[in-house]
Amino acid sequence: MNREDFAILKEQVNARPLVYLDNAATSQKPQQVVDAIVEAYTHWNSNIHRGVHHLSQVATLKHEESRQAVADFIGAKSAEEIIFTKGTTDGLNALAFCLGESYIQEGDEIIVSGLEHHSNIVPWQMLCERKKAVLQHIPLREDLTLDLESFKSLLNDKTRLVSVAQVSNVLGTLQPIDEIIRLAHERGIPVCIDGAQSVPHMPVNVQAMDCDFLVFSGHKMYGPTGIGVLYGKREWLDRLPPHEGGGEMIQHVRWSGTTYGELPYKFEAGTPNFVGSYALHKAIEYMQSVGMETIEAHERDLTSYCEEHLSALDGIHIYAAGQPKTGVISFNIYNGNQLIHPMDVGTLLDQQGVAVRTGHHCAEPLIDELGVPGTVRVSFGLYNDRSDVDALIAALRKAQMILS
Repeated sequence: MNREDFAILKEQVNARPLVYLDNAATSQKPQQVVDAIVEAYTHWNSNIHRGVHHLSQVATLKHEESRQAVADFIGAKSAEEIIFTKGTTDGLNALAFCLGESYIQEGDEIIVSGLEHHSNIVPWQMLCERKKAVLQHIPLREDLTLDLESFKSLLNDKTRLVSVAQVSNVLGTLQPIDEIIRLAHERGIPVCIDGAQSVPHMPVNVQAMDCDFLVFSGHKMYGPTGIGVLYGKREWLDRLPPHEGGGEMIQHVRWSGTTYGELPYKFEAGTPNFVGSYALHKAIEYMQSVGMETIEAHERDLTSYCEEHLSALDGIHIYAAGQPKTGVISFNIYNGNQLIHPMDVGTLLDQQGVAVRTGHHCAEPLIDELGVPGTVRVSFGLYNDRSDVDALIAALRKAQMILS
């Protein structure tokens, strides 16, 4: 892992070297991705598809090559199963609308888990409100793992979809998605996987996983903002209606009616983010040059090293301590029995150049379950190393002295 590729890591924050540990929120970008954006706007910027001139042809080729690169990266059968979106949230909202229009009726049920990000809760709540359906959630055990026995009891003839995160954005824990998918598929129920916190950090293969849908964001995997992916099995995408109308997603438009385009275009209305897709392609190439297995092993080592050193501090409570995690740790600091507000901790860390995330992490139901106003969250990327953890621990020691 070459930190030199990430210019922002040379920045100073409050006259201290930046220690960036907020990768679950967004990752930093290697120079190769920045250069790709400049290249696109400098050399071949042009609206794609249907243009007969040279620039349009080049831009179209780059965009579709990027789609194929995404398909290969996640093991999709075909590039036609890759829908470009604005990000994970956009993909989930699109899926909620498409399923709602064609598949969800009054009294139907959708299941999510008690660990979900708001983007995998609110779109389903909105759908249930529109359709008078019911949103269920898999409860947590005392150790913050999902209660699969309760999940089995939730599955019934009215269940139309299960949608769960592969990795918790708060706890960093891996969810038993293989078992969740197996149990759902035994009843013919499709499963959507939120891969926002897994695709950047571990190998993901949708065919091996056998999920029906997968969503993830480019900006969390060293790519630009404003680009993401909704993967769907072709048999599902073929029968779902589009969620937006306009140019690009049509074959023919007449006053008598419109014929929608073929996959994947019927789900991509308007001018697509072809610069973003090209930069995402370069981000994927960067990750592949390191190796996804290497990234996963490196970040798990950092997570274990960090948990070990956090545990040695007085007054630290780590959530889901000791459980297998992928690059995310949430904790709080106590002074005796008194919780030190995580925002105060985060502010003191920032003064020492250490960037972490504090608050409810867009997962308020889970934070309510924990019984705290929020947590301090540390999250790793491929460019982090043990010296970043050492800097965090030193900064926490100083923060504890100030707050005690």
